[in-house]
Amino acid sequence: MKYYSLNNKQHKTTFQEAVILGLAPDSGLYFPEKIEPLPTSFFEEIDKLENSQIAFEAIKQFIGNEIPENNLKEIIYQTLSFDFPVVNVEKDIYALELFHGPTMAFKDVGARFMSKCLEFFNEDTSKKSTVLVATSGDTGGAVASGFYEAEKINVVILYPKGKISDFQERQLTTLGHNIKAISINGSFDDCQDIVKKAFVDSDLKHINLTSANSINIARWLPQMFYFFFTYKALKSKNKPIIIACPSGNFGNICAGVLAKKLGLPISHFVAATNLNDTVPRFMENGVYKPKSTIQTISNAMDVSNPSNFIRIRELYNDDLNEFQKEFSSYSYSDEETRKAMQFVYTNYNYMMDPHGAVAYLGLKDELQKQNGSIGVFLETAHPVKFEETVNETLGISIEFPENMKSILSKEKTMTLCDNYAEVKAFLMNKI
Repeated sequence: MKYYSLNNKQHKTTFQEAVILGLAPDSGLYFPEKIEPLPTSFFEEIDKLENSQIAFEAIKQFIGNEIPENNLKEIIYQTLSFDFPVVNVEKDIYALELFHGPTMAFKDVGARFMSKCLEFFNEDTSKKSTVLVATSGDTGGAVASGFYEAEKINVVILYPKGKISDFQERQLTTLGHNIKAISINGSFDDCQDIVKKAFVDSDLKHINLTSANSINIARWLPQMFYFFFTYKALKSKNKPIIIACPSGNFGNICAGVLAKKLGLPISHFVAATNLNDTVPRFMENGVYKPKSTIQTISNAMDVSNPSNFIRIRELYNDDLNEFQKEFSSYSYSDEETRKAMQFVYTNYNYMMDPHGAVAYLGLKDELQKQNGSIGVFLETAHPVKFEETVNETLGISIEFPENMKSILSKEKTMTLCDNYAEVKAFLMNKI
């Protein structure tokens, strides 16, 4: 399998090189040269397969022979070491719970898969890699956990100061060892811009930078696994399935669209956003025009210029008519988000985090247009990760899981930076 840069389709490389580089030399995101649909028989028999078998069949064409079959199966097995429950919340509406991994967020899947791939590629080299990643909340914790004590890999995580929850900050600032955190005076988009600048800075070539954001194909591709698992769980319902994703950087829903291109029978996708509504506006007029980032209670979605949306545009040939056939996008305020959290908790005794609540709202709106369908919204993080918002909104005191309580007493360690020059100096002197 070859991958090309979305900035220049003539620039092509291998899976291994794309994982190691993160971004193409021209700053373009990598995209698979071919997408071969899976056989109909695979979907007919999917409910008889183990999750690890499904994941292997879904991703093997994108790896080719660059990771031997047995090694790839072991990487997948280690990645999928937790459950992905599909929970019935109300009539014809289900929650796909993606928070049963080690950091209680959906990004555990991509971070674990990528770390294992990178370790495999580094086995026969003396070089060290430096993973540089920007986070709007959950990516940092998942990457920190997935790469913690990984051989020959240093990790530097950038996050916007004061714009992620205390628990999220603790997950990426308390591990130490090969994990380092930088707090940026700015937004997530500022953090992401710094990462992109670092990748094209020739002064930093010696530290072998790669990214663990979903711009990296090894982070992005495995996120399609749980869309297959969702279909497996609901196949017997024999109804069209609509899936709503809380969408910030759009890597998650992009993986879902890729799964559909592989033949997965999902009828429609909903990209639900908070007030950072670049994509909902694009869906109305085909004009992509980011605005300044707005801070909301669904902070992991506080992204005004989502990197992965260019991949979705590629999947739909940048044709707005193709988009609108199977893709919708809606935007919701904090007030609407809180009301949804209260409604579902009061009426169905189900606790949503703010991001899941945004997806729930998008799903409800789309279901009104598509009678006879069933819907799934993604619960991408455990509500405890947004303890203050959940407690205040629902009037409760949420319990921390036992395996997470120890993090509350650990000391945070981070470096404060204002701009790219300061981050570059850190990378030059500390890595």
